[in-house]
Amino acid sequence: MTGPVGVVLVSHSPAMAAGLRELLGELGSGSVPVQLAAGTEDGSLGTSYDLVLRAVEAADHGSGVVVLPDLGSSVLTAATALADHPRPDVVLVDAPFVEGAVAAVVTASAGAALAEVVTAAQDARGFRKF
Repeated sequence: MTGPVGVVLVSHSPAMAAGLRELLGELGSGSVPVQLAAGTEDGSLGTSYDLVLRAVEAADHGSGVVVLPDLGSSVLTAATALADHPRPDVVLVDAPFVEGAVAAVVTASAGAALAEVVTAAQDARGFRKF
């Protein structure tokens, strides 16, 4: 039996990613695996190739993984790690970090397939706040 689609947050900031994961835990009723690849191995600001790979592995419960980077080098780091270790069930998504993560987790918590979770995250780019 497989679990819901997992989500990996790739961020320069461990604190920012942890805060977003806390929010996502509430929105997804804790049912969606959300892993962090945030900061460097020593907890500093930055991104880590190895943390991305470990987070993908931890988030994978059999239904695929959506990877959401925040900006700049986190995009490059995630893209490089995933290109070096390609899997058809792991998708790097170009979406707003917060809104895309919220859409992905809410959709995954409803039992949606990987393609639907990817689309939900991408569609978050068009969300208007007011």
